[in-house]
Amino acid sequence: MATVVLDKLTKQYGSGAVTAVNELSLNISDGEFLVLVGPSGCGKSTALRMIAGLEEITDGEVSIDGNVVNEVHAKDRDIAMVFQNYALYPHMSVFDNMAFALQIKKVPRDQIEKKVREVAGILQLEPYLDRRPGQLSGGQRQRVAMGRAIVRQPAVFLMDEPLSNLDAKLRVQMRSEIARIQDRLGVTTVYVTHDQVEAMTMGDRVALMKDGMLQQVDTPSNIYDRPANTFVAAFIGSPAMNLFHASISDYSGNDATLNLGSHNLCIPKSIFEARPDLKNYASREVIAGIRPEDMDDATLLKGHPENQTLSGKVVLAEALGSDNIIHLDFDAQMAEVVDPDTLSDISKSLDGENSGICVARFDAKSKMKTGDVAKVAVDCERLHFFDAESGLAIQGA
Repeated sequence: MATVVLDKLTKQYGSGAVTAVNELSLNISDGEFLVLVGPSGCGKSTALRMIAGLEEITDGEVSIDGNVVNEVHAKDRDIAMVFQNYALYPHMSVFDNMAFALQIKKVPRDQIEKKVREVAGILQLEPYLDRRPGQLSGGQRQRVAMGRAIVRQPAVFLMDEPLSNLDAKLRVQMRSEIARIQDRLGVTTVYVTHDQVEAMTMGDRVALMKDGMLQQVDTPSNIYDRPANTFVAAFIGSPAMNLFHASISDYSGNDATLNLGSHNLCIPKSIFEARPDLKNYASREVIAGIRPEDMDDATLLKGHPENQTLSGKVVLAEALGSDNIIHLDFDAQMAEVVDPDTLSDISKSLDGENSGICVARFDAKSKMKTGDVAKVAVDCERLHFFDAESGLAIQGA
């Protein structure tokens, strides 16, 4: 096991014309599971390949267990990488695929046998050791690729979108398997994905990138509850956070009012206590964020305060069984989403630019349907606020 430190890691192409990774700094603890996440082209896989030694570093340093490895060959970095396409030898059995690295190192046959069968037991691959990769399912091949990495007992695991070729059900199963195995082995792991659900469910910490730059690194719960900027807010969460152009009324030390177009919401005093800097935005424009799961059908909630409700026309109701995803047309201006990839395809087709359509997650008991006018209860204790110009979160203490 080992620590991994990235110090202003930079990768440029074309004599500096394109910066894929821009001064990325991260400290990854011994045994930690860190997830690098972000939209396609954000630089996360390039960063991983620089850690692995598969990509030349333009500037900055990579240290593994206190040793700078910029000039160390990939095979000498004591890392094991799991690729998106598995990279298995098709003519070899599962056993030989897993044993190959040990055979190259001339490890005694009895030790190879012991290690491979031990890892096969962990990954539930014992019945398949004599088969070839072409005779396995996608999930089984992925486990073989992991087994090949595990038998080497490296200091660091690097995983580059290992689940992207699997179907949805198998991805859910495999992500829990990977998290379980990593926790059991305690090996420092850097895992790259574009899927924020994978990031939130697997990582001890999540590092979110955009355009080669680190936007925020924190625990999944802190990134969800306290996003650093509008990009993080819109990327993390499914469906994405609704972002509105809004303004705050004068603040006199008690509750205040959030103006959303023709709608008003109460901003509880507790919000100002939790975000001291927010009082400086009284009578100013802000970007207000409301997560879909902090909105519900007001008809199901007796006694919900009238000043914490919105109303809008239901333009689409999606019944998912466990809950209902409701697309609502409010008379309020949506803030521009920083990255179009954070919008679902259905949202793109419905709202266009800066319209008032937002998404709410209603309880499964809600009977709202397309065309209804919905009264929406908002959990105003969980409102988010961002600076209208910089997009940075208004936090304070």
